[in-house]
Amino acid sequence: MTIKQNQKGFTLIELMIVVAIIGILAAIAIPAYSTYTKKAKFTEVINAASGLKLEVDLCYAKDNDITLCDWAAGDALALGASVGQYVASARVDDGVILITSTGIDGAATYTLTPDATGTAGALGWDEGACSVTTLC
Repeated sequence: MTIKQNQKGFTLIELMIVVAIIGILAAIAIPAYSTYTKKAKFTEVINAASGLKLEVDLCYAKDNDITLCDWAAGDALALGASVGQYVASARVDDGVILITSTGIDGAATYTLTPDATGTAGALGWDEGACSVTTLC
């Protein structure tokens, strides 16, 4: 008389189901992670604008004319636009801040427009005109 031993381990179908589940999760997670890392890199571009916002605010408070607040790319970077790995250039035209990024899903342009319709001598900012909508 022979005694049947219990089998140990997984069947092929069980392993195939596990592999399929891992594949589905990876198909969802990898694009989400990619978008997350691009947005994290783009925050450097947004932060680069903070120094320029202060300079435009000071220029407007001094002259009370937003059209006098112009700086070329080199001057804008010297005035306070932080330069990092992903900021290609920054400039100010009539108070409008234009920052171009590089290395984040191609080149993207981030624009901040001053809003001088509020209290005299104070600027508001219309944020987020962005050439790559998935980053902003």
